Amino acid sequence: MENEVVLSVSGLSVSFRMYTKGLERRELKVISNLNINVRKGEILAVAGSSGSGKSLLAHAILGILPKNAVVEGDIRYLGEPLTKKRVAKLRGGEIALVPQSVEYLDPLMKVGRQVSPDESAVEKVFARYKLDKSVGKLFPFQLSGGMMRRVLCATAVISGAKLIIADEPTPGMSKELADRAMKHFRDLANEGAAVILITHDIDLALGYTDRIAVFYAGTTVETALASDFDSEDKLRHPYTKALWRAIPKNGFRPTEGTQPYAGSLPDGCLFAPRCELKGEKCACGAIEPRNIRGGEVCCHYAA
Repeated sequence: MENEVVLSVSGLSVSFRMYTKGLERRELKVISNLNINVRKGEILAVAGSSGSGKSLLAHAILGILPKNAVVEGDIRYLGEPLTKKRVAKLRGGEIALVPQSVEYLDPLMKVGRQVSPDESAVEKVFARYKLDKSVGKLFPFQLSGGMMRRVLCATAVISGAKLIIADEPTPGMSKELADRAMKHFRDLANEGAAVILITHDIDLALGYTDRIAVFYAGTTVETALASDFDSEDKLRHPYTKALWRAIPKNGFRPTEGTQPYAGSLPDGCLFAPRCELKGEKCACGAIEPRNIRGGEVCCHYAA
């Protein structure tokens, strides 16, 4: 079905139970009011600075957060709630992760067996990533960082997943190999998979993605078409505009201030202390997303 929503995340919040001096327990909220959806045949890029909640989103979807995590909100896969029991059955099959860390590979197992027990299938998928079939006989410590990342990509590709979550899949790769990896994700989306691409490299992502969700301090501030990043004027949220200006090809112009840390978040809009448009409304609670010019934005003054 065209435009079928494969995964939807609404009002997601993630907190961690912690103990302070005197064994007093508190909850540290690191994600609040995250909202995304990804459709069949689509690549949704998730962008934002370090600490904005991108990887935590992936872990919350996959049900692999630590035991002290408290998750609230609604996560649905193909229209049905993605419970812990359900995601445990789907993880590694219909839902696949390309993790950020190469430490996900078992250091005591040859990489070919980690991709698939079917040697012919491994050889075929390795060829797509310019990995010699002999690589399958090696252990992770015998591979370079870029080779290990390609092995992780191959693991997700070979699973035939309907939903692929790629968490920074291209660092350590040359420009040629990064483009090749992105093309493979584009091919998978064209074949019907839904792909969530978590990335810092917006320039690379723009050539392959359909939409971009922008995170700031653990919340979604804007979701826009990739084509909207052709011009600052097409974007809506002040932070998205600031992010656009910080891209090297757009002048690498920084915005004063820093992203707030969990535990010291301001009331209302989290970007307000750095925003030139801030007004009285910005301090009044959570800001719900609005549809503006074909995109969604959480800002009272976006136009």
